[in-house]
Amino acid sequence: MESRQNWGIRSHGASELTTHYRSGELSPLTIVEETLDAIARYNPDLNAFTQVHGDSARREALESQERYRRGAPLSALDGVPVTIKDLLLTAGRPTLRGSELIDPDQPWPEDSPAVARLHEAGAVTLGKVTTPEFGWKGVTDSPAFGVTRNPWNTERTSGGSSGGSAAAVAAGLGVLSVGTDGGGSIRIPAAFCGIVGFKPTYGRVPIYPASPFGTLAHVGPMGRSVADVAAMLDVISGFDARDWSALAPAPPVDLGTGSLDGLRIAFSPDLGYGTNNPAVEHKVRDTLEVFTGLGAQVEEIDLALSDPVWAYHALWFAGAAVVVAAHGPQAPAKIDPALARALDRHSGFSAGDFIDATTVRMDLGRRMGLLHQEYDLLITPSMPDVAFEAGVDVPAGSENPDWTSWTPYTYPFNLTQQPAITVPCGFVDGLPVGVQIVGPRHADERVLQAAHAFERQTAAHSSAPKGGEYE
Repeated sequence: MESRQNWGIRSHGASELTTHYRSGELSPLTIVEETLDAIARYNPDLNAFTQVHGDSARREALESQERYRRGAPLSALDGVPVTIKDLLLTAGRPTLRGSELIDPDQPWPEDSPAVARLHEAGAVTLGKVTTPEFGWKGVTDSPAFGVTRNPWNTERTSGGSSGGSAAAVAAGLGVLSVGTDGGGSIRIPAAFCGIVGFKPTYGRVPIYPASPFGTLAHVGPMGRSVADVAAMLDVISGFDARDWSALAPAPPVDLGTGSLDGLRIAFSPDLGYGTNNPAVEHKVRDTLEVFTGLGAQVEEIDLALSDPVWAYHALWFAGAAVVVAAHGPQAPAKIDPALARALDRHSGFSAGDFIDATTVRMDLGRRMGLLHQEYDLLITPSMPDVAFEAGVDVPAGSENPDWTSWTPYTYPFNLTQQPAITVPCGFVDGLPVGVQIVGPRHADERVLQAAHAFERQTAAHSSAPKGGEYE
């Protein structure tokens, strides 16, 4: 690994770029051309993009350049190159969701809320990035677009379902990406690829069309720094009347002073039911000294939770079944075979099962609410191990075929709708490790402040895949 500075101008974050744009030292078109060249060079090895929008990106960059010339940028992301997960609608561009069931030639008349806000903010959209079919699992491969690979080791998975987002950001193929997270789909790939991924409180970022996975599904930012992620959150949190569950607009994120004096933090290495690679757990435990050094009071606790995976499956796979059924009776023969098998395993849920799953969900939310009466934040490993082999749904030797079996610390916080972020905290066997910081519902700013303070004291986030060469 090496410093991202060796990437040249692609190493710059959003605030650095916009500072250079204002001074005239760099132009949006220069950074876009450099990034498009890098996409052409590196994407064949990574397979992070489903579409590259070179012509429109250049046009948007020139429009941004003119705004800076006039001294009238639209936002803190004006001229910043971003990518869009291919589950989110983009006007005039197909949204294929990793599936061969979707006709790319149909009309595509509108943007999803997050995409609309990015366009209004003057961000430059480089293209659409990969997802597994309908975002159904925690790795990224699909019948339509194949396998997306990890920039740190292309034999390893990028994670998923926002795997294209994570691989692109980690490789310097865009500064930021907007992803989705229904069970860890922002945090899993961000942890595996060594970047920052934030799942906001449900409703903080509007969603349209409504997700078939219901109130498990969140939209959120992914980037190489907490500051960039916070800047994107401010933009994509803008109100959109199409989402009936959208929260009231929030003020811009204040990342604070870097001190965590008096903050009460609970640490759970396993939530009561997980099992970790000891080397990964050691890296995460090392972070506790950083938080105490920043003034926080950190206490290891035994949460003794029961794994809520049954309830999660009842809600998740019921949604997946609805998605597939909408494409007609022949659809199961045309989808990802692993998805078809998963739907066979997790079928026949009744209305009573849905109510029972919701009861489990509400009780978990109650327990987490009570925990946060005593502790401001909860820290866990983001993932119990580093990225495994690309092109498979579970690690070698796994007796459980479900993707949820290897990501025990992400989906519980989709059930409870809490804000959760993963931040790089080191490496094991040359692959990134992330620490997860979870807050009570609506405490998004507190989570971001803690993550930012931690990041400022550590170096893992500034590393890049060696030489940028993906071999």
